Amino acid sequence: MRGQRHAIQKVPTKIAGLDEILEGGIPRGRTTVVSGGPGSGKTVLGLEFLCRGAMAGEPGVFITLEERAEAIRLNASAMGWDLAALEKAGQLAIIEARLLGEEIVAGDFDIQGLLAIVGGHVKRIGARHIVMDALDVLLRIYDDLKRERNELSRLHDWLTDQGLTSVLSVKTRHDDHQGSQYEFLDFMADCVIRLDHRVVGQVATRRLRVIKYRGSGFGTNEYPYVFGEHGIVLFPLTTAELTHQPLGAKVSTGLKGLDLMLDGGFRLASCILISGNSGTGKTTLASTFAQAACQRGERVLYLNFEESTEAMISGMLSPGIDLRPSIHDKTLLVQTATPESTGSDYHLNRVIETIAGFKPDHLILDAVSACVRMGSKQTAFEFMMRLVSVVKERGITSILTNQVSSGVPNSDEELTGIGFSSVVDAVVQLRYVETDEEIIRQVLIVKSRGSAHSNRRQLYVITDQGIEFPETPQPPPARFGRARRKDGGK
Repeated sequence: MRGQRHAIQKVPTKIAGLDEILEGGIPRGRTTVVSGGPGSGKTVLGLEFLCRGAMAGEPGVFITLEERAEAIRLNASAMGWDLAALEKAGQLAIIEARLLGEEIVAGDFDIQGLLAIVGGHVKRIGARHIVMDALDVLLRIYDDLKRERNELSRLHDWLTDQGLTSVLSVKTRHDDHQGSQYEFLDFMADCVIRLDHRVVGQVATRRLRVIKYRGSGFGTNEYPYVFGEHGIVLFPLTTAELTHQPLGAKVSTGLKGLDLMLDGGFRLASCILISGNSGTGKTTLASTFAQAACQRGERVLYLNFEESTEAMISGMLSPGIDLRPSIHDKTLLVQTATPESTGSDYHLNRVIETIAGFKPDHLILDAVSACVRMGSKQTAFEFMMRLVSVVKERGITSILTNQVSSGVPNSDEELTGIGFSSVVDAVVQLRYVETDEEIIRQVLIVKSRGSAHSNRRQLYVITDQGIEFPETPQPPPARFGRARRKDGGK
């Protein structure tokens, strides 16, 4: 007879994205080791875990072996955490256990004395969680490896006997990516988390990886994270199951001719790519959609990586598109940024925070081609995949523009610039053809997932009144369009 399986109990860290990676949180009543180099965020992770637990009614003890307690309080305030208030309320205790040097010289430091002090604070506030920051400082005082491990085992046994959920942070060297200096810690702990602060293409980036987790599944990849205004934010893609919202009803593009080619317009909650050469009117088309959506009372978030808000507004006045009323009535929010100003993770976090506050119905990104300047083509790909995943999960319609170099892209890679066309639901291709007398612009619907669409190129012009079609565009062929509908529509 097979034994009954018992899932281990977990404590949610309440750190954005981390519990998803850990499939619920860190092991309750067990030890978690967090290691990483300078600036990777070990102290921040430990503090955030304690603070969020304390605010939820689970008291905790923070032991600092390197920094002063006052410095810890000051650093935490930058994240909006009032440690002093938590201490006063009896939900948090900070123990400054810095080793001043005499212990190292005399060789008389005994961890049992430290544990006695910690135990008193644990009992006083009824602590359930404990964080020991910079444990490596404590380990370095022992020249004898055997004694070092014995003292560490004593610490581990004490934490287990107390039933405390513990987080121990330890530094690793720049050349010690696997943390081999304290390898025995990894074997001892029930959960091991590695933080990494690296520079790729002259852009700093941070990654988190879970090395092991006894008795539990977990996300095994490297996950980007940033320091947000209120703590650490991770961007996990941890499950094979897609949670995107289904495509909705049709919404007008703002152009009757393009609506006809698309059999009614774009699908709500879909991802649309507008691809074309410089000067084909990608921004004009995107702005036309934004203006039409705002006039319907819908909210649009416009992310511009190409030009300032003022420059975009001024430029759109030429084809007769005035975005100022929509900005004034707060149905349109334009957010600009220089791609290379920071890492892609910070750009993504900024967008996610804006989405949470503004709650847009539609999002426009201008342009995908500029995202490569965040570091590399791979960086841009990861940024776009995560962004598209976020907006699709929230049912937000997204319009992405991309500048191509060739007149007629010969592959999906050329069409999107970074090879993510599989997540795009509709592709509108713009191009121009030079003749002896003029430039002729053409639009083609390359694909429109879940909808009929015209399969012919159509001439269009950009005038003082916007984009116009000299001839009525051909609608979708009957065999792909209304004749195949099963809902009785005509």
